[in-house]
Amino acid sequence: MIKPKVLCMIDLRLETGALAPLRKVARVDHLPADRATLLKRIGDYDAFLGNADLKFDQPVIQRAQRLKVVASPSTGTDHLDVKALEKRGVALLSLTREYALLDTFTATAECAWGLLIACVRQLPAAFETVRRGDWARERFTGRQLSGKTLGVLGIGRLGKMTVEYGKAFRMRVLGCDPKPIRIAGVEQVDFDALLAQSDVISIHVHLRDDTRGLFSRKAFAKMKRDVVIVNTSRGAIIDEAAFLAALKSGKVAAGGLDVIDGEWMKDITQHPLVQYAQSHDNLVISPHIGGATVESIAGARIFMAKKLADYIAEQNWK
Repeated sequence: MIKPKVLCMIDLRLETGALAPLRKVARVDHLPADRATLLKRIGDYDAFLGNADLKFDQPVIQRAQRLKVVASPSTGTDHLDVKALEKRGVALLSLTREYALLDTFTATAECAWGLLIACVRQLPAAFETVRRGDWARERFTGRQLSGKTLGVLGIGRLGKMTVEYGKAFRMRVLGCDPKPIRIAGVEQVDFDALLAQSDVISIHVHLRDDTRGLFSRKAFAKMKRDVVIVNTSRGAIIDEAAFLAALKSGKVAAGGLDVIDGEWMKDITQHPLVQYAQSHDNLVISPHIGGATVESIAGARIFMAKKLADYIAEQNWK
C-alpha cells in the first residue's frame, strides 16, 4: 500500500523527533514555512501540518486537490479558511478541545499578565531610557494593581488562570462568561458591567462571528477613563480603529497586545497599531508569543504530529 504524502511546515528545532510517529504511516516532506512554496507544492499532498504563522486560505485550498486533512498545533483557527475546508470535505485537526493537554499550558495567561505589568509600569519605555544612559526614575511613575478592578472576559482555561493572578495581586476580580462562574473571590457580571467597572480588561475568548469586533466604539464609550486593555486572544475581537481612537483620546490609558488583526501582513510596519506604537509608549505589542515557550511549543507539536499520525492510520485512503 502506498503511504499518503504529508507536507510539514513547522519549525521542529525544539523537538526534532516529533515527526517519527508520522513517518511510520506517511511519506513526510519537512520544509520551511513559506507561502510561495506552499502554493507551489500543496497540490502534491494528502495532508498538511502547519502552524498559525502561515495562512491556509482559499488560494491555497484551490491548489490542494489531493488534500484530505489539515492539522495545526494551535487553539485558534483564524489562520485557516475553515468554511472552505469544510466545503471541500477536508478534515481539520487542532488543539481547540484537547483540554487535558491545554490545562498543562500556562504560557498565554502568563504572557497576558506580563503585558499588563509592562503597561501599568511603563517598562518598555523605561528600559529604553536606561539603554540610552538616562536614569529617569520618576519620569516613569506607574500605577499599582492592588485595589484596582480586573475584568476578565471569558472564564475558560486561560481566564481561570488570569483571575487567580488578579486575586494574588489583591485586585477586585470580575468575570464575564455565559456559563456560571463558581470561583471564590470572582464576581460574575455581564459584558456591560465588565466594561463600566473594570480598571483593567483582559480578553480570553475565541474569535467567532459574535466576538468579532466586540470591542467597538460603543464598547469603549462604556469603559472607565484610563482603562488598560490586554488582548492575547485574537486581534479581530477588537475594532482596531476604535481602539486607536480610544488610545489617542486617553480613554484607554494603555494597551498590551500579543495579537493584532492582520498579523500576516508582508510589511507589519504598515499596520496602524504598529505605526502608533512606534511613536507612543502607551501601546505594547508582542508578536503573538503568548504560547511560545519551550514547554508549550514542544508539547503541542509532538501531540499534533501524533494526532495526525493516528488519524492517517485510521483512514483507508487510495
